[in-house]
Amino acid sequence: MVKELKKEKAKKVKKVKNNESFFKSLKKEVGNVKWPSGKEIVKYTIATIVLCVILVLFFQFLDVILAYIKEFFN
Repeated sequence: MVKELKKEKAKKVKKVKNNESFFKSLKKEVGNVKWPSGKEIVKYTIATIVLCVILVLFFQFLDVILAYIKEFFN
């Protein structure tokens, strides 16, 4: 019974140490990340919006063309 309790306590201590080392390594990795500057964020946001608009226009054009073709054959 005493041995089982010691084993359980050892497991809990090991889990705590693993969690501590995980958060330490997480903090270290986040410190290594190169975060984008404000200019880069604006540039990437504009590029994303432009791409979305281009895709919307392309699919709208495709929808109109396919609707025209469908009406032509009916």
